[in-house]
Amino acid sequence: MSEQSQKSGFETRAIHAGYDPDPTTGAVIPPIFATSTYKQDGVGGLRGGYEYSRSANPTRTALEGNLAALEEGERGFAFASGLAAEHTLLTALCRPGDHVVVPDDAYGGTYRLFAKVEEPWGLRHTPAPVSDVDAVRAAIRPGETTVVWVETPTNPLLNIGDIEALASVAHDAGALLVVDNTFASPYLQQPLTLGADVVVHSTTKYAGGHSDVVGGALVVRDLGLAEKITFHQNAIGAVSGPFDSWLTLRGLKTLAVRMDRHCDNAEKVVEFLSGHPAVSQVVYPGLADHPGHAVASRQMKRYGGIVSFRVRAGEQAALDACAKAEVFTLAESLGGIESLIEHPGRMTHASVAGTDLEVPADLIRLSVGIETADDLLADLDRALAT
Repeated sequence: MSEQSQKSGFETRAIHAGYDPDPTTGAVIPPIFATSTYKQDGVGGLRGGYEYSRSANPTRTALEGNLAALEEGERGFAFASGLAAEHTLLTALCRPGDHVVVPDDAYGGTYRLFAKVEEPWGLRHTPAPVSDVDAVRAAIRPGETTVVWVETPTNPLLNIGDIEALASVAHDAGALLVVDNTFASPYLQQPLTLGADVVVHSTTKYAGGHSDVVGGALVVRDLGLAEKITFHQNAIGAVSGPFDSWLTLRGLKTLAVRMDRHCDNAEKVVEFLSGHPAVSQVVYPGLADHPGHAVASRQMKRYGGIVSFRVRAGEQAALDACAKAEVFTLAESLGGIESLIEHPGRMTHASVAGTDLEVPADLIRLSVGIETADDLLADLDRALAT
C-alpha cells in the first residue's frame, strides 16, 4: 500500500491496506496460501522472508498489515483466537511474580485465563473498575505491576475507561496499558492514538463480522515490543491459519458500513427498551445518564452495537425472555451480522459466578445485528411480554 493510501480514510484503508494487487495476475484480493512450507533459493535463501507458515504466511501477513493500519499501529499479529492472543501477549510481557491490574467486570474467558492459567504460573492480578482512574491507580503495585489491562466498553456491563488517563497512570508506574478493543472495533475507537501500548481483539467478533471464523489479534505501536511478540507468536504457535486470515480480512473490508448499521439499530433498541415496563435499567454508553457517557463521547466515534439491560421481574423472567426471542438468536459471542441474545450470568460469564466479577442475575446482553430494525423491536416486545 502506498504512503498516500496509508494516510487515507478508514474505509479506504480497510479495503486496501496490507495488500497490493498480485504483480503476476493482478488479483485484487489476497489468495489463500494453503501451504505449510516454502521453497528456498539455496540454504537460507528465503523468498520474501517465508520459510514455514507458523512463522509467517502471506495471507496472514496481509491481515496483520490491515489490522495495523486500521488501529494506526506499527505492527499487527493474528492468532487462532482472542484468548490465544491474550496468552501470547502475557507470556511475552510478564514473568512469574509480576502483577497485573484487570477489569472488575472483565469478559469471563479473560478472567478465567488470569485466574486459572496465569495465576498458577505465578502472575498475580487485582481487579479494579476501569471507570475509576483512582481505583486503578490504587490497585497498581509499584515495582511489581507490569500491565494494566482494560476493556472499554467492558463486557457485559459496558463500563467506560478513560484510555488517555489510564495510559498516564500505567506509564507513571512503569507499566504498559493493554486495551481490549473488541466491543468498539477499530472503526469506533483507536486506543493506540490515545496512549495505549497494545490493542487486543477477538477478531471473531466485529472484525470478522459474519460468525464464520474464530480469531484474535494484537496491534502495537512500539517496534521493540513487536519483536518480543513476534518471537512468542512463533514460539507458541497459536497463529491464524490462512483460510481464517482470509475470512477475517474479508470481514474487515466492510467493517465501517456494518458498524454504522449496528449502531443505528442499537440506538433504536435502546430507545425502545428505555420505555418498556418490563425493563428496570438499560445500559448503553450512548445514554446521557450513563456514567461513562462523556468519556465515551470523547474517545469513541459512536457507542457500539452492544446493549445490556436488566429485567424488572428478576432472573427467571430474564431467562424466559432469552428463550422466547426468535429474531434474536439465543447464543454466545457477538459482533456478527445477526442479532444475538444471551444471559451472561448463565452463559458467557458463568466462570466468574461467586467472585467479585459476578454479573447481575437479571441481566440480558444483546448483540444488535444489521437486520430490519422494526423486526428487532417487535421480537423484543414479544420476548418481554408477560
